[in-house]
Amino acid sequence: MAHTTRYTVDDLLTLPVREGTRYEVIDGVLYVSTAPNLLHQFAAASATTALGVWSRQTGIGYTFVAPGIIFTVADGVQPDVVWVSAARLQRLRHPDGKLYGPPELVIEVLSPGADNADRDRRAKFQLYGQGGVDEYWLIDWQQHVVEVFRRDDGQLRLTAQWRDGDTITSPLLPGFALPVTELWLPEPAAESAREPA
Repeated sequence: MAHTTRYTVDDLLTLPVREGTRYEVIDGVLYVSTAPNLLHQFAAASATTALGVWSRQTGIGYTFVAPGIIFTVADGVQPDVVWVSAARLQRLRHPDGKLYGPPELVIEVLSPGADNADRDRRAKFQLYGQGGVDEYWLIDWQQHVVEVFRRDDGQLRLTAQWRDGDTITSPLLPGFALPVTELWLPEPAAESAREPA
């Protein structure tokens, strides 16, 4: 009979620190990700910047890049971006610098590969749904689409698919608006793509 190792969030502290490597554990399963590419990072940075500016203007919450979130001893993840209200942050923030519980909004940017897509679309989706996240944005920079899942009757359900030409809004974020096209790294012009002589 095969033995399957089940990991805990404490096990993550014992793994080797490697620059550009992210360790997460979901339902006791260890997930290892390598550094994302520029298109992924641009989408995450654009969402972070827009949410950060809006948060400072309104003063009702905070935006974090890749924070550690502990849901249970067998569920510790590091989403690309999260937004949490000031009121909820007081409950979730612990002295170790991690969040213990669900922020209102979690954003994941899909990385290429079936394993990465499965992790974000299945394992993380299930964790965020069961863990109490109110809204989950899944940004697909390859297809230029943002899928939005909102809590409805205790479950995350697909409520919108934004594409180029659409503007991202949310009932969680009054007055927030982000054109979808601002998430994508512009293609270099033919002239400027050449190296200088």
